[in-house]
Parts: sequence; structure tokens; C-alpha cells
Amino acid sequence: MASLNHAIETFLEMIAAERGAARNTLEAYSRDLASYAAFLNTQGQTVQTATALDIRAYLQSLHDAGLKASSAARRLSAIRQLNRFLFGEGLRPDDPSATTSSPKRGRPLPKVLTVADVERLLECPAQIASDPAATPLQRLMGLRMTALLELLYATGLRVSELIMLPFAAVQPDTQMMNIRGKGGKERLVPLTPKAKSAVADWRTALLKARNGQASRWLFPAESASGHLPRQVFARDLKTVAALAGIAANRISPHVLRHAFASHLLQNGADLRVVQQLLGHADIATTQIYTHVLDERVSAMVRDLHPLSDKKDP
Repeated sequence: MASLNHAIETFLEMIAAERGAARNTLEAYSRDLASYAAFLNTQGQTVQTATALDIRAYLQSLHDAGLKASSAARRLSAIRQLNRFLFGEGLRPDDPSATTSSPKRGRPLPKVLTVADVERLLECPAQIASDPAATPLQRLMGLRMTALLELLYATGLRVSELIMLPFAAVQPDTQMMNIRGKGGKERLVPLTPKAKSAVADWRTALLKARNGQASRWLFPAESASGHLPRQVFARDLKTVAALAGIAANRISPHVLRHAFASHLLQNGADLRVVQQLLGHADIATTQIYTHVLDERVSAMVRDLHPLSDKKDP
């Protein structure tokens, strides 16, 4: 074990000196490699003698212990870097980790709100904006949050696209809005009447609050960028969610984007259409929502197939 620990310590010294690794990074590498070293010791191996089979056996032990694939992949990354170092320094004749595949990470399903959840969420800021007892600032913030949420749920915008909308993005005489998304790509998204109305109310109130002075952004703020920071919107969204009885860990701006896509698919929208609305370059990205389609198709077969086991009412 002394030579084993020395090899790891030498590797850690290298990444500290040559790569300027931070203390937290060094501690993480140290923990991960100590775990690997302990396993090899039980197999009568060292980092200089371990084979690809030993590395795969270690990964299997992590899987059997219930470690997440992402955590196992991080440990394999540390092992690979250690082996490259040992090979490069002539401390072993080969790199057994070069042919070892990373654990497959299951792509988690997106958190999705129900339609009832979204309805409660939209009602809260609207009630604040119309409350006679609210202060002028509270009413203004209520109108802003109403416009933000109505736009987000109506269009499925990315939060960065939402907060950077120009003041004239929503025109009263059009049913569509032009969005410049990732990579400068443009797309058209339809607007609901409620979203248009919420934006119109917000713009009117904003102009009044600014004494008629126009703003570059639809959602201006006293920030370095001049528009509402995404962190502020995320924080305010959690506050509204609490009023609507929605747990903080279930809500984020991106969750509303997921809700937009999932609710469209639940109501029969084509996956390609949803791809275009979301601005996904590859439909494979949109296919994370196919769990919704799977549920709908399963229900259709169960209810309509002549040989289904469903009992007659």
C-alpha cells in the first residue's frame, strides 16, 4: 500500500503544480483514488499492475453499491488521468483504462407541472396585480411576473430568451413573436391572447412608472446587463410558487418550459412541431418528452384495441 499511495500522491502533486488544481479538486481526486486503491488492494493488485478487468470490476462494485452513474463516471475519469500519468512517467507499460467505457448515465425525465399547478401559478401574481390593498410597487411586480409567466408558458422560451426580449417583442397586431435563440438562430413562436394581454398591461404600467420613457428591454432592471437577471426571476418564481402551494424543488423557469412541451404533447401536438417551437436543433433533444407520448399511446391501445384486457364498464 505504501507504493500505491506514493503513486497517487505523486499524481496529485503533478496536477497541483502543473494544472493549478484547486484544493477542492485535489480533495475530490484524493477521495476517488483512495476508493480505487482500497478496492485494488482487496484484489491483490496495485495501480501499476491493475488491468482493464480490474477497473471494470471496480466499476461493477460501485454499481452494486448503488452509486449513481454520474459519480462512477467521475471516479473513472480520475482513474484514467492517473493511468495516463503513470504511463507517461514510465511507471507502467500500458494504460488499462483507455479501453474502459464510462458508465451509461440514464437521462432523467424532466420535472413537469400539471395543468392545475400552472393555473394556480399564473393566478397568484395576477391576484397581486389586481389587489386594491397592494402598494403601487407590489402591483407593478405582480404585472411583471404575470407577463413573464404567461409568456414562458405560452411559448416555451428558454429563460435567457425570455429575460432578453426587447421592449417591442410583442406587437398588438400579430399572433407570432420572433425569437433569436442559441447560435443566433431565429424562430417564430405563437402567442396566446392571455400572454399578449399580460404583456400589454405590463408595458403600459412600465411606461407609466418610467414617465413615458421607453426601455430597450421588455423586462428592464438595475443590473449590469440592463435587463432582469435570470437569478432574480428564478428567486421570484419560487416565491410565487410557495403562494400557489408548489414546493420550491419542483419549480424553476426551465420546469415551465418542460410543462409547455409536455402539455402540448399530451393534447396531441406533433413532436416535430414541439421541436421547432422549443428551438431544438436535433429532435433527439425533444425526445426526452416521449414519455408523455408513450403514456398516451399505451392508454389508446388499452382503451381502443379489440383484444385489450380492459373490462367493459
